[in-house]
Amino acid sequence: MFKRILNLKKYLKPSDIALFLKALYRNRKIIHQMARDDFRNQFLGSFLGVFWAFVQPLVFVFALWFVFSLGLRQARGEAPVPFVLWLMAGMFLWFFFSQSILRGTGAILESSYLVKNVKFQVSILPVIKIVSALNVHVIFILLLLLLYVGNGIWPNLYWLQIIYYLAGTLALEIGLTWIFSSLTVFVKDVSQIVQIMIRIGFWLTPVFWSIDRMPSSIQFILKLNPMYYLVQGYRDSLIYKTGFWEHPHLTLYFWTVTFLILVFGGIVFRRLRPHFADVL
Repeated sequence: MFKRILNLKKYLKPSDIALFLKALYRNRKIIHQMARDDFRNQFLGSFLGVFWAFVQPLVFVFALWFVFSLGLRQARGEAPVPFVLWLMAGMFLWFFFSQSILRGTGAILESSYLVKNVKFQVSILPVIKIVSALNVHVIFILLLLLLYVGNGIWPNLYWLQIIYYLAGTLALEIGLTWIFSSLTVFVKDVSQIVQIMIRIGFWLTPVFWSIDRMPSSIQFILKLNPMYYLVQGYRDSLIYKTGFWEHPHLTLYFWTVTFLILVFGGIVFRRLRPHFADVL
């Protein structure tokens, strides 16, 4: 069965991608409403409510700032900004990515009642989880920009690159959540594997340490991680004033990998979609 499912001889047609984009536009109001409801339901019944979405990341950032600014000063290398601002530039993006992947992996299982509705566009379920996490990320970006301005770092054209890197993050997340969410329907252990991958990925991604401190041979391996391109891209935009076009090889590599993940994710999702209702 899985050999037929993962047969890559039948690639996604351009019309399939166009149909998905049309579905996103056509269902934009539904996606927005369901993402808002999903965001609220995460903290339903808790005393602080939605504030937990901001408290938890900020506490974690503070803990890392305390450890690495006071105890391990050399972890970040040289940066022209306070360590906490350098840390936030990468950490906020990682929070968005990890939350999107973790919650997107269980998107189909959580909404099994919608899967059985033949008129519902099931492929948007992981996107809803991503948009829900995006709402928090946008607020964090605005907060971060205010902190930079408060530290005398004024807006410049490089800041606009945040939109570019955010678009790359969204494309990568959609492809990965298509793969993980569809496989989780049949193999529940996938969600546990994804959690382990996220934990390992956090330590292998230069979120709170500088890749410049690593030997060149190790740097090459670490740069194969697509999240390196995105995390470093946030810092290049906000701190180092470096354009993405100044890293042509990394840019080509990232978009090639992301495109392949999107195509592969679309194939897996499309081939498994007819069997969702039977399993659920």
